[in-house]
Amino acid sequence: MTFKVVGTNHTSFTVSDLERTLGLFRDGLGFEVTSKAPRDPKLTERITGVLGADLLIAFVRAPGHMIELIEYRAPKDKGRVVSRPCDTGFAHIAFNVDDVDGVLAAVKPYGVEPISPPVTIDQGPNKGRRVVYTRDPDGITIEFIEVRS
Repeated sequence: MTFKVVGTNHTSFTVSDLERTLGLFRDGLGFEVTSKAPRDPKLTERITGVLGADLLIAFVRAPGHMIELIEYRAPKDKGRVVSRPCDTGFAHIAFNVDDVDGVLAAVKPYGVEPISPPVTIDQGPNKGRRVVYTRDPDGITIEFIEVRS
């Protein structure tokens, strides 16, 4: 191999309402908003291949990771992805938390609901930990894994 991956830069989600999603990550989960600004539409078109792209981007700092949140204001014909965990291409982000029930209460005001009640994992690297998949109003799936010291 002639190259080396030297780190992870960010994970990105496209959202319908940037302010609502910032509220979830900033106020609900306590992450820091590090930037929020529009991007040059012509450059965005070249990067993404989306003609007529007009967007706002915000970055939030999670423990040990950056999350990019993008709200496309155009084009008008943008769609919505609806997928299940079993569908090819499905993605989610997982956070370790010290209290699954506490985080569920904290994210509920932002429209985040559990896909099913928390369960205890019976094998693998998270054996014995409680875990829950949640989904926000845009369909973004966030997994919370309870890690107690």
